[in-house]
This record gives sequence, structure tokens and C-alpha cells, in this order.
Amino acid sequence: MPTALITGATAGLGAAFARRLAADGLSLVLVARDEARLTASAAELRKRYGVAVEVLPADLSLDEGIRRVEERLERGVDLLVNNAGFGHPGAFLEVPVADEVTMLRVHCEAVLRLTLAALPGMRSRGRGYVINVASVAAFFTRGTYSASKAWVVNFSESAAAEIPEPNVRVMALCPGFVRTEFHQRAAMDTSGIPDFLWLSADQVVDEAMRDLARGRRVSVPTARYKAIVSVGRFVPRTLIGQVSGRLGRR
Repeated sequence: MPTALITGATAGLGAAFARRLAADGLSLVLVARDEARLTASAAELRKRYGVAVEVLPADLSLDEGIRRVEERLERGVDLLVNNAGFGHPGAFLEVPVADEVTMLRVHCEAVLRLTLAALPGMRSRGRGYVINVASVAAFFTRGTYSASKAWVVNFSESAAAEIPEPNVRVMALCPGFVRTEFHQRAAMDTSGIPDFLWLSADQVVDEAMRDLARGRRVSVPTARYKAIVSVGRFVPRTLIGQVSGRLGRR
């Protein structure tokens, strides 16, 4: 039975990936900090889909937490979804440096180390997939969050380019605004974001899985966000920074 390991698995895109992959018949390894919520999510998935679900409590902002997940990945999985992440409740110059470093550890160091822990087994078996959840913010300028997600995109593309096995794939997933707990947790005011820019978590996951099957190295769900990213490449970076700095937060 193929196995998928998902970080940040109890809410938002992580929970949507868990539902989709369980519906597809994969066994799951769910990773998150909140053990009680993790256990409840696992029980619901087992009951609804009849699949094996393992829980792995781990805080990816800590070296110990990353090591725990690395050890599980070294035992072998077929799909790794690096989804854990968060936003800051404040602009770049307002955020304590310790919080910025924590973001880099979760968004960059954990993604690097977990990807490298999973790939050797995948390559030896000649099959396996890694989805690193980035963001449309990666293509714009918005503090450490967008900078860290730009790293995820570049890293994923670079890793994919160096893997000779055709059935071992690494893909960066770059969604736009998704209706999850993310913005509430980051204390972001989303009242100024137009309705047409919002996506559902299930929609994002469905498009991600299609793009992964097609061998895409970067997935930008929906035509509207593909257009936004394309236009953004031709807009001066200073203007992009001014606009993105105002959008979604007052």
C-alpha cells in the first residue's frame, strides 16, 4: 500500500491533502504539533476512508522535531507533502528576529532536510514524489514569507532538475489565497481581498495532483493565478512590493 507523509496535516491544505490521498487509498503519516488534534484527525480519516493512518507529533521549528520526521522518511514513503508553514502578524520591520528565524527553519530548513531524507529511498525504488507547498507570494515581494517561499520554488526546481529517474518527481505548489485557518492564525485582515481571488483547499489539492501526474515542476492552481504570476513578471519589482504590502493586511 503506498504511503504519504504530510506535514501540517491537521488544517487547511494539509488536511485537504490527507482527505484526497485517503480517498485514493493511500496510507497516511500525519505530522503536526498538536497531538490531540492530530489524533482526532487520524481517527476521522480511518473511520471515513478505511485506510491506515499513523500520527507523528513533531514541531518543525525545532531540530528534534525535524529529526523525528527525517527518521520516519528514511524508513520509506511514496509521497511527501511538505506543507507546514505560517505567516507573521506584522510587517517585516515589526517582527522579532527570533520569529523570522523560526519561519526560515519551518519553511526552508525543514523542507530541505525532509526532502533529502525522502529522496534516497524513492530513487532506490525508482518511484516517489515530493510536493513542497510554496505560494504565489514567491513571485512577489512581501517580507520573509515571500522570500522563504521563493526559496522553496527555486529549491524544488533545482532538485527536480538533478534527479535522473523519470518517476521520481519534486514539485513546488504555489496557491494564491486559500480559505483556511492560515490568515486568522497570522492575524491578517483579509476584508480587502476580492472574492474571485479565493480558492478552496480541495480545489488546490486536485490541481496539484493533476500537475504532479503531468510532471510539472511548478504548479500554480487556476487560470486566474497563472495570469497574475505571468503579468507580475513584467511589472517593476518596486511597484509589486508596494501593492503586495497593502493587500491582505491593514
